[in-house]
Amino acid sequence: MATKNDMPRVHELITELAIFEKEPNAVKITAEDLKLFGFGTNPKFHCFVAEIDDKIEGIALVYPRFSTWNGLVLHLEDLIVSQNKRGHGLGTMLLDKVVVYAEELGAKRVSWEVLDWNEPAIAFYEKKGANVMRDWNVVQLNEEGIKNYLSNK
Repeated sequence: MATKNDMPRVHELITELAIFEKEPNAVKITAEDLKLFGFGTNPKFHCFVAEIDDKIEGIALVYPRFSTWNGLVLHLEDLIVSQNKRGHGLGTMLLDKVVVYAEELGAKRVSWEVLDWNEPAIAFYEKKGANVMRDWNVVQLNEEGIKNYLSNK
């Protein structure tokens, strides 16, 4: 499990993922935000880390959700392995941790999104037995969308 002191490196990996996903300016959160929201009496997420030679090279960030069909769901927000460390088994190790944690919580499902063009990730998840539901679309209101929505009421 990650510690507060790990959050600067976790933030670096989140930024690396954003660059990989062609969204280099999308990360608005800071390492200090991660410390604030991930720790204390009511953490908003849990973060697993994978290290090579005492350096964090992968993370899996999760939080609970609720499904009206199934009950407790664990959402995997990001599974990130540093690009130069892929192929060393870190992704499998992190996904294993997430699935064990989900079972410990009594979750009925683990869910996450993957970009449709990220074929290596899709192949990895399908190899692990995940169902990539290509007929569902992700729907979001970002901060600006929330404000616009509320101002148009």
